[in-house]
Amino acid sequence: MVGSHLLKSSALRTLLASLLLALASAAGHATDLASDLTFGGNLALTTDYVYRGVSESDGHGAVQADVHADLDGTFLGTWASSRDRTLYPYAHADLDVYFGHRFDFGGLWSASLSAHARYFVGGTQPTSDDYQEITASVTYLDSWTLSLTAIPNAVRYWYDVRLGRSPAWVAETSAQWPIVGGLFVTGGAGYYYSNAPSPPAPQAPSYDTYPPPGPPVPAQSATGYAYGNAGLAFEQGRWRLDVGYYLAQSKAQQLFPYRSANDHFAGSVAWRF
Repeated sequence: MVGSHLLKSSALRTLLASLLLALASAAGHATDLASDLTFGGNLALTTDYVYRGVSESDGHGAVQADVHADLDGTFLGTWASSRDRTLYPYAHADLDVYFGHRFDFGGLWSASLSAHARYFVGGTQPTSDDYQEITASVTYLDSWTLSLTAIPNAVRYWYDVRLGRSPAWVAETSAQWPIVGGLFVTGGAGYYYSNAPSPPAPQAPSYDTYPPPGPPVPAQSATGYAYGNAGLAFEQGRWRLDVGYYLAQSKAQQLFPYRSANDHFAGSVAWRF
């Protein structure tokens, strides 16, 4: 009996010691993970919410914010912006929830692959304009980026008439060149391509630049438009100021119920945390 008791006590001590070692190892691993996990984001004010060549704030100011977490190149975050709620689909804000991974290649080059879910939030929306997209990009230092985005369920418009959904692609490039101190020259260009035809729909005037009412519009075949911007940026500590001049082809206004950001200036100020 005594031997059995000692045997049981020894086994219990071994089990407890193993459990303590396992807990210590797990705690150490969790501490390592916590030390590798980083958080960041920014708050911004802009004179105009320009997105892919069109103004979702109808030429007015907007408040924007981003918050994200990063662990060994894998990132998860959300970005939001106020918008003009009188524009279809009459939502108060845009919300982008994103997830992806960044790959580093020797310090100079990097690439990323990310998935985005775009939501229109608030207001009295008659139908959903939410959509999803996948973006692949390559970056050289912090100076130049080239990206390609696939949107399988993009909403298709003819001016402010909603025609339905069709796949779309977006190719974009952006760059910034340092001049002196924290001053940069910035620029970018993109092309939005809707690659599926849509059914006929009647013309529907909205802004002064829209065509007057008329006969039904023939079926719209695959089409797209180019857009771009050039400007200056200044960084000081956690602050960044951007001022840019925007251009967009007229077809931008045919594919979205928003004003085209063509021959247009806009600026923003952002604080990073």
